[in-house]
Amino acid sequence: MRLDKYLKVSRLIKRRTVANDACDAGKVTVNGKVARASYDVKVGDVIEITLGAKSVKVQVTDVRDVVRKEDAQTMYTAVS
Repeated sequence: MRLDKYLKVSRLIKRRTVANDACDAGKVTVNGKVARASYDVKVGDVIEITLGAKSVKVQVTDVRDVVRKEDAQTMYTAVS
């Protein structure tokens, strides 16, 4: 699954266009490297998103195309 779509489906970022723009601006890293929106997300990847002063770091635990709002948080775990 594409990185921008994963960020939207997992609800880490609300809109896919915002996720795409964040990737283009270099604000999203996967496994320590700046990633493009077309990056293929796999289970075990560590994604770090920096928007403004806020930074979120998560590890991918599941990749699904469709997920309910209540179950979106099961797709990743927080990493410190």
